[in-house]
Amino acid sequence: MDTEAQPVERDRSSRPSASEEISDTAGPEERSRSAFPGKVADWLPGGRITLTVLVCLVFLLLVSRFVMQPFEIPSGSMESGLRIGDRVLVNKLAYRFGSEPQRGDVVVFDGTGYFGNADYVKRVVGVEGDHVVCCDKEGRLEVNGRSVDESTFLYQGDSPSEVPFDIVVPERSLFLLGDHRSRSRDSRDHLGSPGGGMVPVGDVIGRADWIAWPVGHWTRLTRSGAYAGVPATGGAHG
Repeated sequence: MDTEAQPVERDRSSRPSASEEISDTAGPEERSRSAFPGKVADWLPGGRITLTVLVCLVFLLLVSRFVMQPFEIPSGSMESGLRIGDRVLVNKLAYRFGSEPQRGDVVVFDGTGYFGNADYVKRVVGVEGDHVVCCDKEGRLEVNGRSVDESTFLYQGDSPSEVPFDIVVPERSLFLLGDHRSRSRDSRDHLGSPGGGMVPVGDVIGRADWIAWPVGHWTRLTRSGAYAGVPATGGAHG
């Protein structure tokens, strides 16, 4: 018996269907692009892990530079809402695209040339055109003729101010006070200085939106409604 296996001629007309074919449609350019991260990973010590860490770091740096930046509270000037050592997240886009600081906002600003060579956190009390007076007959702050009840954020036992003042906020400027008035160096301390204690809107870094650390103090910071009834004058924002 002839047990030799006979070659079976393949029918050249029977080819895999289109759905069965694996086609490499990527040209040389596409292939080189997809291989680029792999080449970089091969070049770096640690390979893809190092590359992933670097990408994450670059992303975080971009977010911190343009979107949200953490700041540490260095003093008790904003107690009891913000305590020493708290880390706040500052929204750097809050006053872009046409928006501006409003009364009651807690903001971080560059105090160079006005308060000192550092960044500061204070509450906006007066905006452009506001007439701010301390104090009325009941010892309260007065803005544009309207008395303001600051009891929701003012440090317990503090008065609105031990220093009397009567000012009008210049164009594109802010009048800023700390919530712990007896421990805060703010616009009141610079009334006789160049600029009269006012901070240019352009020097505001952003609005403090969250207390991010410590975890037990995690809080969203919202604009105080204490100034909601203050009438606008000139360029003021309510």
